[in-house]
Amino acid sequence: MPTHSETRELPYTPQQMYDLVADVGKYPEFLPWTAAARIRSDEQVDDHRVMDADLVISFKVFRERFTSRVTLWPDDMKIDTEYLDGPFKYMLSNWHFEDAPKGCNVHFHVDFEFRNRILQGIIGVVFNDAMQRVVRAFEQRAADLYGPAG
Repeated sequence: MPTHSETRELPYTPQQMYDLVADVGKYPEFLPWTAAARIRSDEQVDDHRVMDADLVISFKVFRERFTSRVTLWPDDMKIDTEYLDGPFKYMLSNWHFEDAPKGCNVHFHVDFEFRNRILQGIIGVVFNDAMQRVVRAFEQRAADLYGPAG
């Protein structure tokens, strides 16, 4: 039930930001609480690419693995993620990248609920801060890869 939607204008191209978010295997290098990532499958299907990926999330005493299906839509500069297996009741996220006057508008939306009520209660308290940290981690990764904003 926590949801978060955000749009940020960043001084990078839509292609740069799309490539950064699509590189799921690199998430442990920069995303908070992401302990591991493994691409289980990666297949081109017509005009899009479908990856099944495991992420291990570690937060305080909790360590959970979950599997998601990531659908990459390069022509539309969109990335959709749907939950397949793990600690969630459900989880969906979407990214969309579009040209902006000073670079790229990055649209991000996530909606999820944990099965474990204790974990859901903990994340509920820190959810907004956690989502802001995730978005800032992607911004910092862009600066590390493509040069600082500015």
